[in-house]
Amino acid sequence: MSFTPDDMKKLQDFLNQNDEASALFQKLLEAHKFELHKICHEIRNPLTLVSSTLQLIETQHPETKSFAHWNTLCEDLSYIESLLAELSQYNNSSAMTMERFSFRSFMERLVLSFAASTENTAIEFTSRLGDLPEITGDQTKLRQAFLNLLRNAEQSIEGPGSIFLSADAKDGGIVVEIRDTGCGMNSEVLETAFTPFVTYKSGGTGLGLPVVQNIITAHHGRLSVESAVGSGTVFFIFLPI
Repeated sequence: MSFTPDDMKKLQDFLNQNDEASALFQKLLEAHKFELHKICHEIRNPLTLVSSTLQLIETQHPETKSFAHWNTLCEDLSYIESLLAELSQYNNSSAMTMERFSFRSFMERLVLSFAASTENTAIEFTSRLGDLPEITGDQTKLRQAFLNLLRNAEQSIEGPGSIFLSADAKDGGIVVEIRDTGCGMNSEVLETAFTPFVTYKSGGTGLGLPVVQNIITAHHGRLSVESAVGSGTVFFIFLPI
């Protein structure tokens, strides 16, 4: 069971009208985050020991690499480690360190970084940045969110394709669009795109887009998506100034 955007809006409207309920909900939310943090911590410690032990065995006995199921065991362990890392990111995605910064400079660094990663691929990446003002936000979290969306776009493309990013100041905020010519999503995938742990990717955790949504929401922004199979996908991000 998960909250839809409409459910979240109704809950937020109720909490805005009731200070006591809002305070109680905040306490429950913090308690939930703390418990999730403890669970991740308690699992990660023995998991790190298991991973170190397997690496030691492999170093001392190289022949283990040829054992049946050895690679599968290592891959499964790596997946659990990735899942814990993303779960921690999801749990902490709404914790912000706010500062005033130039969004134009921030986006220039971001697009240059991503462009470098696509240089030796069949993907054409282009961008257009308008006259962008300063905003207040968490640069690290926003960079994580935008790079997550760009990597999603990259992974959706098989063979030649293109990704286009634009950023403009309008409607009292900044609108960023990330458009790709990838495989696109059908209505079923679109409906659960921001639902934690629901994934249609092989080896995926289903936490990437929920993390992005949490980060944008924590900045009082909005995230939406349009997509169709065979026609690519476009993500719309609105951040208030």
